[in-house]
Parts: sequence; structure tokens; C-alpha cells
Amino acid sequence: MKVNYSLSQTVVAVNQPTTVDLILNFQGVETNQSNSRRPLNLSLVLDRSGSMGGDPLRYAISAAQQLVEYLTPEDYLSVVVYDDTSQTILSPQPVENKAKIQAAIGKIYAGGLTNLSDGWLKGFDYVKSQQSKERINRVLLLTDGQANVGISDPQALIKIAKEKAKEEIITTTLGFGNHFNEDLLIGIADAAGGNFYFIQSPKEAVDVFRIEMESLVSVVGQNLTVTLQPETGISITEVLNNYRYLLNGEDIEVLLGDVYQIESKPLAVQFALPAIPKTGKTNLATISYTYQTIVDGKIDRFTEYLPISITVASTDEASQVEPDSAVIQQASQLRIAKKKDEAVTLADKGDYQQAAEILRQTVAELKLKALQEYFEIAEEIEQLDYYAQNLAQKRFDIAIRKEMRDQSYQARKRDRDDLKLRGTTTGAANHLPTVTDPGEGILVKCGLAFSEARSDRINGKLRIRVISEGYNPDFNVQFPRSIRQEGVTYVVDQIEISANGTFYRAIGNIRRLLKPGENITPASTSKPKNLQKAKTKGTAADLETIDTVGDGVLVQCIKEKSKLRARVVSDGYNPDWNMRFPREIREEGMLYVVDEVQESSQGSYYVAYGKIKRLVQ
Repeated sequence: MKVNYSLSQTVVAVNQPTTVDLILNFQGVETNQSNSRRPLNLSLVLDRSGSMGGDPLRYAISAAQQLVEYLTPEDYLSVVVYDDTSQTILSPQPVENKAKIQAAIGKIYAGGLTNLSDGWLKGFDYVKSQQSKERINRVLLLTDGQANVGISDPQALIKIAKEKAKEEIITTTLGFGNHFNEDLLIGIADAAGGNFYFIQSPKEAVDVFRIEMESLVSVVGQNLTVTLQPETGISITEVLNNYRYLLNGEDIEVLLGDVYQIESKPLAVQFALPAIPKTGKTNLATISYTYQTIVDGKIDRFTEYLPISITVASTDEASQVEPDSAVIQQASQLRIAKKKDEAVTLADKGDYQQAAEILRQTVAELKLKALQEYFEIAEEIEQLDYYAQNLAQKRFDIAIRKEMRDQSYQARKRDRDDLKLRGTTTGAANHLPTVTDPGEGILVKCGLAFSEARSDRINGKLRIRVISEGYNPDFNVQFPRSIRQEGVTYVVDQIEISANGTFYRAIGNIRRLLKPGENITPASTSKPKNLQKAKTKGTAADLETIDTVGDGVLVQCIKEKSKLRARVVSDGYNPDWNMRFPREIREEGMLYVVDEVQESSQGSYYVAYGKIKRLVQ
């Protein structure tokens, strides 16, 4: 295993107490063994509840089929789907006939409610049946909604994840869209020692699955545990990552989990140093780390040591040594991530003003340190400003919450550029002054950009690029997030390059460029729907068909004894309530999309409003 460390300050002043940030990076290295990759034992557990109907399920199926391409005959795979109950699509078996497995996955269709626990536990059982120490034993759990059938208590589900992790079966969770419970999925991933992913749009499913598979097939170490033993008088005041850790006096034991070959596993801590009376090199701490890896086809356990030292010099000498900007940036991003979680916690309690203030204070501190000269920190500042504006106005919707939680999680657990700072929620450009001729202004355009560090990259970041001639089209532009709108072209007065020459900033007035004949639709002018109770003619075969749910509400017809009942299966509705629904179109198992669903005036049941369409898959 390759290990290195960096300090925010390599030289400190004599007789002056101070704090220093340490960042450790652990990364696997290639071996000379002919078959160094550990075989996988996976169970893919897919939510096929009604709310997955249409594009979400189609893209999830495509992602699952692509996942099969990563596997070999040495790997085992099982596939489970769940709605009200679970169903086995593929029992545990070696991946010998990829086409046959992919064909079976392609036949998955959307069903009813979300019995997450039933599907998840079956996935565990299948992994357990093929479990061995030489294999990586993992369940991949995808859901787009709330667990509303079976075991639905979040703490009970997190407890299951922790118990299964003790059996060395790990769960990775993938949340799809905007209606899943991110706290639950992050809690499961943390308790199990797996990963969490936010799939923001159906098209991202393939890329997110790819990231997890790239990680799994590059695992070269497991159960990495790092113990930090500071020297006498030196203390560890903060663990910046979100790993589980144990305190033993001044020593800290941190549990980091899997180590990959394709990305480093970072650990960042802050040391408090007393006034050191002697100049020269002094030891800060001793790091010991243990991990498991394959040697000659068998699992072996290793323990290694790394001393951490720092130089103590005169005040003048220390002042002439520049801090390590890379460490400062990385540590700052980890602290920003913690502040986002603090803001979410306050907003959940309804304390929006204090939540906004925490973010604004963070922005002020970053600017005081001149960190806005680094693009990723500058981008963080724009996001924090945007989130603070929304929180101050009590606009804390589920999309913003998920972005903040996802950004915090990825920053504190992973070191992949394609998972950093993802987020596409923004304001709108509709209120900006408009021009049809840019004149002497400079044109910039907003697009859903790829992460800048990979050739096969994931979407999820709204970026601004200069499209006028004479500028580097690959440079990002620092731009107000509150007016970013995908596909919009803007006219700005000036573009200046950052102090480090790596990105641009928009300066002066900003206008929206209109194309000939283009009209702007005013934002937030939609009126409440005035729909009539749903009525139909003919049978289900006469209904208009649709292949995506869109803004509609999904309804399914189920059989209860001798009666056919209509139940709402979209998230946010009571799955046990009956629904007033035309009897002549009811067919068992069929999925319908209605314009609107309202609670009856008497309560206890729902009424369908507007048009009813049949969902085809």
C-alpha cells in the first residue's frame, strides 16, 4: 500500500502554540500477481415500485446491464427486485453467460409499493450463500422512494446494516431522484461500511453504477484501520472526515474501510501544538495502520508504521515558509462539508435564519483567507451563497437538501473529482435584463458539464464557459449560481482571469442573450390546477398510453380478496388508503398516471382528478 502525508505548515515558529492540519492518503498499488483482483460476490437489489415506472426504471435496467459487463466467470451475481414483495430475477451464479443475464434484467417492470427490507434481506441471503473471505461480498441497494411496506423504521434498517457488516457483508446504497430518504441511505451506507450515491437524473444511473464498479474491481485492501498516537503535549482536536473512530486517551483509532487502486483514501485531522521551546525537527505523532489484502491467493493482514514530524524554527524563518495551499484547500472543503450538515440539521428544525448565517459566516471566513482564488473553493462559495439565500427565504426543498447532504458525504468520504460538488439546482435567468445584440460584451453559456478530471465522466455540475473568441473554452467561469440556467447564453461586461491563472470570473453587469424570435416564460407564474374529478369512457384498452410518469401521480390496481382496489403508489401518499377510481378501467396489476390526487373531504381515501392515462413499460 502506498501512503503519504502532507501538513498545512511544514515549519512552525518556536515558542508559539499553533494548530496544523495533517492529510494522510492511502492508496492501493498494482501487484505482479497474474490475478490480483479479488472476485466479487454481488447481489443487485433494485426498486421496481410504481414510482420507478418510465424513464427511471429504464435507465436503472440499462445501468444494471452495463454492470454485468464488468464481471467475469470468477464473480458471482444475483439480482433481486422489490415492490410490495421481492422477486428473484437471477439466483446466485457465476457470470458465465452475460447476454442471458442481461436479457433477464431487461424484463424487469414496475410494480407497486416499496418493501425495501424484503428485497434487501433476500439480497443478503444470496450473498451469504456464496460468501468467502477471498471474495468481496456486497449488496447494491437502489431505491427511489420511502420504505413504506415491511420494515420501514429507519433506525431498525440501519441496525440491520450494522449487523450484516459484522458478518462482513457490506451494503452500498444508491438513491434515485428526489423522493428517497437520504438520511436513511447515508445511515445504511455508513453503518455497513459501504458507499452512498445520489443519482440526480435517470441518465446518470449508468455513470453512477460505473463509479461503484470501478471502485469494487480496484479494491486492493480492506478493513483499513488507522491509529494516530500524538506525542506528549500534542493533541488531535478534530477529525475532518466522516469516518467512524474510537478514542483511547489521546490516541484515536479511525476505521476507513476499503482501499482502492484508482483513488486514494484520505484522512484529515487537526493537531494542536503547544509552544515548543527548541528549534529543529520534532515528532508530532506516530501513525500505525492495519489492512487486509490478497497475497498468493489468500487473505493476509499487515501492520505498518509512519512517523509524522515537523520543523520548529525562528519566527522569521517560519514566516518565510508558505503554507501548503493544497492541504489548506482540501481541509477547507472538509470543514465546508461539516457546515453544510450543520445547516441542514438547523433547517430541519425550522431554524432557517441560523442555518443561513452559518453558511454566510463560512463564506466570510473563506474570503478572509483569500481562498476564492482557487476554483473549487470559489465554486463552494457560490453554492454556499445560493443555499444561504434560499434558507433565509425558507426555500429549503428536497432537491437542495439532497444536494447539500450528498456534497457533504462525498467530500468527507471519497476522493474522486467526478463526485465532488455535484448539484444542478439553481435559480433562473428569466428576471435578467435581455439583449438581442451582445455589442461589445462577452458571451458565456451555461451547460450541464462533466467533471473536469476524467475522460469518461459523470454529469451533475452546472458550469459556465466563455464562448466568445479569444478565451480558453476549457476554463470554467466563476458566475452567480442564483442565475445559472442550463442552455442559457449570457452577456457580461468583462472576463478576468483568476490570480492563479486557472479559471475566469465574470465582472460587471450580466444580461441574458435572446435568440431571434425567442420569448421568455416568466418564472413562477403557474396558476393552481382547476381539474375535474377523473372520468373515463370504455375500458383500460381505450386509455391514452404514456411511457413516463412526469409530473403525474402513479396509481396501481391491486386485488384484495375478490375486489380490485386502486392505490396510490407515488411517494408521499398513504399506501393503505383506497381511492375513488373509475371501475370500468380497473385491471389487476395495471399502472395508471393521473394528473392529480386529492384527499377526500371526509378523509381516509383519495380521489383522482384530471386525465387518466395508462403507463406502458
